[in-house]
Amino acid sequence: MKKAKKRSDCPVSTSLDIWGDKWSLLIIRDLMFAKECTYGDFLKAPEGIATNILASRLEVLEENRMIEKLDHPDSRAKVLYRLTKKGIDLLPIMIEINLWAEKYFPIPADRKEMLKEVKKDKTAFIKSKTKELERQGD
Repeated sequence: MKKAKKRSDCPVSTSLDIWGDKWSLLIIRDLMFAKECTYGDFLKAPEGIATNILASRLEVLEENRMIEKLDHPDSRAKVLYRLTKKGIDLLPIMIEINLWAEKYFPIPADRKEMLKEVKKDKTAFIKSKTKELERQGD
């Protein structure tokens, strides 16, 4: 694993060094909520990530053990990506980001539905979603 250059020992700064760029959380979002798992799936996201940026971010996330590569069951030419436990542990943060965004911005209907479930019982939602993500790829 490449040694990430740390700006400081601050927990926020250290975390942002791994996933705080413009694209990494969107990759994590897709693996968490949209379940898009191949390189091509990430390229289809509405934000329009460039191929060189995507390759770089996937590499950094993998080097930092946030994601892992798996063999694709249907194609030798494709790779599946999935969150590791370390990546799945970002779920509560992603939920809070979504709740904050819902408060200030229009959000898609499917995300509103998910947040309705979150608001009923956030702890239960996170526990259930965590188990679902941990089962992926088994």
